Amino acid sequence: MTARKSGSRLETEIERCRSECQWDKIPELVRQLSAKLISNDDLGELLLAECKLQTYLKENPIKQGASPRGPRPKLVEVRKHLTAALDRGNLKSDYLQEASLLMAKLCYVEGEYRDALGHYGRVSLDELQLAGAPVYRLSIIAESYATKGLCLEKVPTASPLLSNNNTGSPALSNRTACERDQEIITCYEKSGDIALLYLQEVEKALSAGIQNRSPKPGPVAPDQELGYFLETGLQRAHVIHFKNGNLTRGVGRFREILRAVETRTTQNLRMTIARQLAEILLRGMCEQSYWSPMEDPPTVSPLDDPSQQGHTHSNKTYSLSRRPRIYSGENLFCPQENTEEALLLLLISESMANRDAVLSRIPEHNNDRIISLQSASVVYDLLTIALGRRGQYEMLSECLERAMKFAFEEFHLWYQLALSLMAAGKSARAVKVLKECIRLKPNDPTIPLLAVKLCIGPLHWLDEGECFAKMVVDMGEKAAEFRAKGYLAIGLVYSLKATDASLRGTQEEYQRKALGAFQRAQSLSPTDHLASFYLALQLAVSRQIPEALAYVRQALQLQGDDVHSLHLLALLLSAQKHYHDALNIIEMALSEYPRELQVKLETLCRGPEEALLTCKHMLEIWKSFYNLTNPSDSGRGSSLLDRAIADRRQLNAMTLPDFSDPDTGSSSSHSGSEPMSPCYSSPYFTFSSPFSSPLSSPFSSPLSSPTSPTSPAFFTILPPHLPATRQPSFLSSPPPPPPPPHCHFVPPPSKARGPAFCDHAARQQISTNSSVHATSIAASRVEQALSEVASSLQSSAPKQGPLHPWMTLAQIWLHAAEVYVGMCKPAEATACTQEAANLFPTSHNVLYMRGQVAELRGNVDEAKRWYEEALSISPTHVKTMQRLGLILQQLQRYSLSEKVLRDAVQVNSTAHDVWNSLGEVLQAQGNAAAATECFLAALELEASSPVLPFTIIPRAL
Repeated sequence: MTARKSGSRLETEIERCRSECQWDKIPELVRQLSAKLISNDDLGELLLAECKLQTYLKENPIKQGASPRGPRPKLVEVRKHLTAALDRGNLKSDYLQEASLLMAKLCYVEGEYRDALGHYGRVSLDELQLAGAPVYRLSIIAESYATKGLCLEKVPTASPLLSNNNTGSPALSNRTACERDQEIITCYEKSGDIALLYLQEVEKALSAGIQNRSPKPGPVAPDQELGYFLETGLQRAHVIHFKNGNLTRGVGRFREILRAVETRTTQNLRMTIARQLAEILLRGMCEQSYWSPMEDPPTVSPLDDPSQQGHTHSNKTYSLSRRPRIYSGENLFCPQENTEEALLLLLISESMANRDAVLSRIPEHNNDRIISLQSASVVYDLLTIALGRRGQYEMLSECLERAMKFAFEEFHLWYQLALSLMAAGKSARAVKVLKECIRLKPNDPTIPLLAVKLCIGPLHWLDEGECFAKMVVDMGEKAAEFRAKGYLAIGLVYSLKATDASLRGTQEEYQRKALGAFQRAQSLSPTDHLASFYLALQLAVSRQIPEALAYVRQALQLQGDDVHSLHLLALLLSAQKHYHDALNIIEMALSEYPRELQVKLETLCRGPEEALLTCKHMLEIWKSFYNLTNPSDSGRGSSLLDRAIADRRQLNAMTLPDFSDPDTGSSSSHSGSEPMSPCYSSPYFTFSSPFSSPLSSPFSSPLSSPTSPTSPAFFTILPPHLPATRQPSFLSSPPPPPPPPHCHFVPPPSKARGPAFCDHAARQQISTNSSVHATSIAASRVEQALSEVASSLQSSAPKQGPLHPWMTLAQIWLHAAEVYVGMCKPAEATACTQEAANLFPTSHNVLYMRGQVAELRGNVDEAKRWYEEALSISPTHVKTMQRLGLILQQLQRYSLSEKVLRDAVQVNSTAHDVWNSLGEVLQAQGNAAAATECFLAALELEASSPVLPFTIIPRAL
């Protein structure tokens, strides 16, 4: 604090108390001053008037927009003191100015706005010096500018006090109104700047310990309070800018206040302004109209009201001899676009909200706690918008976790946290948070439905999912239209449990329960295509093909572009052996969704050359989508396919990425999303698109359809007939003898459902993948760990980044390898398998394909070893179990072969080719009766068996 040159220690103490707003000490100091200095009676009158006026305003704070007119009894003494000091005229010029400013302030409090403006006109506020002024005088000047602005707003424009030469001309009147508006804004902006300077000087004085110059320093003063007039000066200018449609100047004013050096008094104000500016940046400004805080604002901006652009000023029209200090220095971060600046502001606001949180539950702090909670909730809602736009759900969930200190019995914050955890792929934690949401809001059916979505999707917690689904059903009429969704959810749980069950009786029991639940859902909501679709799917799994066809057609009538319904229809037609009709359905679906990644493998329909064309087309789609255009690519991959189809001139040359190149490991732009596990079932390829996001919206309703046009599509090309070389032999003839070593017999593809390639990814996201057996979950985790260890030892392993592009590529290579196996080309099949092995060396699908190639070469022992390694990774891979059983049969180890095939039947009792293989083994053992039963079961299942199992269709809410 700058001491006055001629001031005594007593006057210095008075200045300190005035600067720190310690008005309760002023009367005693005035008494001491009057006793020592007789000539200072007028100064005493001024000090007592100021003390009583400030005390009155503290006890009777002015409310925004309300200022009752007329004198108040307690203000009569204030006017008496000020009148006495002004009338005698013994005060020094500085004190005389202060007395006039206080009289103007008193007139405003009493509602005499014109009188107040008259006092300000006599003082000439613009001529008051800020340089060298005591700290308390900065406060008086700042309040005076704010009071003058308030008076100007309340006095009519045509007042003779404001315009003495108004001739009544409309143009002149408009110009006068614009000048008046600019004068009001200038008053508020000056008030705000001087108020910031005042608060900085007060804090500087306190930190420097200047108050210790007093002979009796006393305790440290509490934090300053802004008061009505200073707060108005800081907040009113930008409000007028926005009201006038001048968003550019309003944002500029926000930034000026935020760039000023912070004080303890302005912390709450800064948090409010930062939040308001972030909201404007998110909702009212686009990237094209944004300008950096370090740049000059545009002279003409689309943000501003065109009708007001000619009447506003883009730059300041005033100057001050002293301005508040602003943050400066080297290497300071400066945002470059609106979302970046908004996120920075919100993170600062969040930090301040957490630091100043009121958590006490005692009644005295109830109002403060509610205000603190509301302020923090607004910040976190805006953070949700800002981070949601960027897909930064991981960061959002971390922010909301910090908000849990506010969240006691607060449903909104718990629910926001649950949704953010869902979007971030933290499904297990999301379910735990949703349980708390259910406790806080037990009558809301959407919350348990969200929990069911997670339990039957990425988590595969079927028992927990059943409990949540029953909560919705038990709500009865309270659930309203969501009751049908509850039955749909419980039906899905039972359907997945039936797939996981190993005992035939248990499977049939769960299938019966699922069918009943779907029928109930369909009766409650006959216009819901999902109810009809899942009812059709369950009927298809139960091999009630005609009934399933009727309901899937009903689902397509309700929503004709549902890709899963089209997929199911194609499978049902293939189960009835109407392959051409099914093929037409698939081609129609492909034309409807040309940008999805589907596989049309036509080996059995149009020959292996067409299949290789399709594989190459898939590789082109994969490369173009993930934008891998490294000039150093080796091109080794395309040559593997071109060998068999070099005579097809319509093929364009294509280069595949070299996985030993470090630049290709992180080329995907989907680094924030969870990997999506494709459904793998060769040689009829069914592909799950890895392009779709796990959730269409981070906070979407749990009832949104999983079969929207943007959801992954599953398509199959169906063969109209089976070539003689691949015709299943078990229906008409005994097992053939082993083929020559140069072209080993390749068995018909198993239609049993196998685990998805790299199932571990599917367990970590909300996706539409089909269910796998519970034992496969542990196996896939082992596979993931082994692949990571093995990949670290290979130079061509995929680099850091999202997994699903590499999973997709590995699956394509395995498809191509299987085509080459069917063409009896072991060298090409080995090369394709090696490409997949470079990505996931210990995947059970890769090991299974190595066994296929070994069988093709006639190496039975080597094939047996590969199959056993594949089963050590995934013990329930049915195709591997079937091939191993046939290998053991060739080795005449009939008992072990029977054991393996019986285990395969337990895993999938509808796999007709496994039943046939089991019958062959039993026949070789001389057990004709049991073999006959197996052959009959295989024949019966084959009659209604689709080209791919029905369970590849995803089952999820």
